[in-house]
Amino acid sequence: MGFILRLSFDSTEEQNLTTVTTFILLGFTEKPKLGPIFSAIFFLLYVFTVLGNAWMVTLIRVEQCLHTPMYFFLSNLSFLDLCYSSVIAPKALEVQMQWGRASISLTACATQMFCFTTLVTAECFLLAAMAYDRFLAICHPLTYALLMTQGRCIWLVLGAYICGLVGSIIQTSGAFRLSYCGPNRINHFFCDIPAILKLSCSDTFLSEAILFASTSIIAVVTTAIIIVSYMQVLWNVLKSHANQGRRKALSTCTSHLTTLGLFYGTAIFMYAQPRTKGSQDQDKVVSLFYTLVIPMLNPLIYSLRNKDVKEAMKHLMSRRAIGLSLK
Repeated sequence: MGFILRLSFDSTEEQNLTTVTTFILLGFTEKPKLGPIFSAIFFLLYVFTVLGNAWMVTLIRVEQCLHTPMYFFLSNLSFLDLCYSSVIAPKALEVQMQWGRASISLTACATQMFCFTTLVTAECFLLAAMAYDRFLAICHPLTYALLMTQGRCIWLVLGAYICGLVGSIIQTSGAFRLSYCGPNRINHFFCDIPAILKLSCSDTFLSEAILFASTSIIAVVTTAIIIVSYMQVLWNVLKSHANQGRRKALSTCTSHLTTLGLFYGTAIFMYAQPRTKGSQDQDKVVSLFYTLVIPMLNPLIYSLRNKDVKEAMKHLMSRRAIGLSLK
């Protein structure tokens, strides 16, 4: 996967150092009495995340009225939320069940980091693609069907996954090109890149520069697409007060804007704040929010605030009820 695991060390310069092959995850809390409480929280968040996103993917797939570009993107968003929560939650639950002292091999740590970074980066680009879709729907309603074809939708989603894969290879290889020779305790509940870099006995300047540059490029590109798209949407709606169709189309943007605010708000708070000694516990709270809470909330946001989804849910439930009565 492009990892360069430099685990050997120079015997003439680092004779007293031992190569680390296993890390210890300290978890969300180091207090044993709070372990069961956080285990229950992780478990419930993960269960609701799986059920909500699996339901959204299934609903969009089986209901013909939801076979539109917007809901195609939404089904992929739910799939990404389901996947990256599954990368984090099971291990986080294990950490807390073992009183915050669970081990993870270096290879498993690299794999978790690679998968998580791929999926989260892909979600950034997918959210940008969804903003572009709303721009075309509202600003070019007459040619929307010609512009947003099935092929273009597929290519936009594939592009998001490819960008996620490339970004993850760059960031993860930047972290695991370093030497790790102690300490091996990660003050986190999963293998996050900033937490791992703090444990390296190598010079981390280049890896931190790579991480900063890649995340900055991703943030600037996706944010620019989102801002430009919604500025155009707002401008067109302000110019067309009498156009009920466009105002109705604008209402479909509210769910997406809510998701954008939650996702990017926590990401900015996480990575833009100054690094301090006391910020690690704060980082874990924010990480919990964007790894488990937001993926759980997204299906609720799109179902409670979206008339088409609510109608599709009613239609599906009524069909199932009729099917059960006929049996």
